[in-house]
Amino acid sequence: MRDPFTAGILSFFIPGVGQLYNGRILAGILWLIITPGMWIGTGGTLGWICHIIAAYTAYSFAKDHPVRV
Repeated sequence: MRDPFTAGILSFFIPGVGQLYNGRILAGILWLIITPGMWIGTGGTLGWICHIIAAYTAYSFAKDHPVRV
């Protein structure tokens, strides 16, 4: 079983890890690459936005798909 809270927290602290926890390998790798680029490229503004979006997408995927296949 996937825990939405765990997925959201993991992805909030390290964007992409929540997606990896959910089994979405490609999405996790993309978040791991995109977020640091946004932090560096925008001086932090879009980095926070990426953190929040990554956490929300990990949470919502785990909530919608609670059982691993």
